[in-house]
Amino acid sequence: MKINPDQEKPIFIQIAEGIEDGILTGAFPEGSQIPSITEFSVNYKINPATALKGINLLVDENIIFKKRGVGMFVSNGAVKQLKEKRQNQFYNNYISNLIEEAKRLGFSSDDIIAMIERGFSQ
Repeated sequence: MKINPDQEKPIFIQIAEGIEDGILTGAFPEGSQIPSITEFSVNYKINPATALKGINLLVDENIIFKKRGVGMFVSNGAVKQLKEKRQNQFYNNYISNLIEEAKRLGFSSDDIIAMIERGFSQ
């Protein structure tokens, strides 16, 4: 996971997304423990409150859960939940804008599909 303090995206969001990426790639399997707040703050040289804020975003979404006195763990079903979340974000951030512009330019759905297929074959 990389944290870029110069990026417009807040660091706590970068922490949450980095953990999400780790869950999706299998670095943090469901049921496994994630690094502690202290580990995040020391490894990335950030304030522990910032790390906690990022982790709490995932706790609020039931992606991870706390075991009092033990640490934070990846919830069962987290991968499925994250895939659905990311697919919705992908649609909202990219596909809906693509469709709007395609309509303005007079493209048909077949034209768009052909362009996407061309992009995948390159």
